[in-house]
Amino acid sequence: MEFSISTEEKSILLAQAREVITANLEGRNPVFSHKIPDNSNLNEPCGAFVSLHTKPQQALRGCIGRMTANLPLIETVRIMAKEAAFGDPRFPPLSIDELDRCNIEISALSPMIPCDNPKNVKVGVHGLYLRRGGRSGVLLPQVPVEQGWDLNQYLEYICIKAGLPPGSYDAPDAELLTFTAEVFGEE
Repeated sequence: MEFSISTEEKSILLAQAREVITANLEGRNPVFSHKIPDNSNLNEPCGAFVSLHTKPQQALRGCIGRMTANLPLIETVRIMAKEAAFGDPRFPPLSIDELDRCNIEISALSPMIPCDNPKNVKVGVHGLYLRRGGRSGVLLPQVPVEQGWDLNQYLEYICIKAGLPPGSYDAPDAELLTFTAEVFGEE
């Protein structure tokens, strides 16, 4: 990323993501107690993903994001928090009983850059975004580390995620992009 997020800004993002989810479950409008200074990095446009993990096993419970954004980071996180909890088609909407068992993780994304040589991808540093023939897929930088994948596995799994055959990342008509992420969570 071209900017960093302070510890205080991370706390604000996590608190506001949780408030959006809680307010939705309670059928009320969110109440945001933090005033965001005009010069805060939270006001900068930034892509972001919000992931929910259930305790204690940290199983994925929802993950939705935007690769790029024309909205400030704070707004992107608020929208994605609600979508991760209630709009991820892989999971039923989050229930009030599950809320206390969920940890929130936020990934604030750098701008994407074209990857001319897939062998230069650094596992655990670079996220991948693959587009080819109307299909696309994304894997955040932390995914291959969590899964124990090496570079070759990581490159093959981005193809699977995009619904493409193995090796598609290297096809002449494929577009492979990399990005980094500042990843932080409640635990």
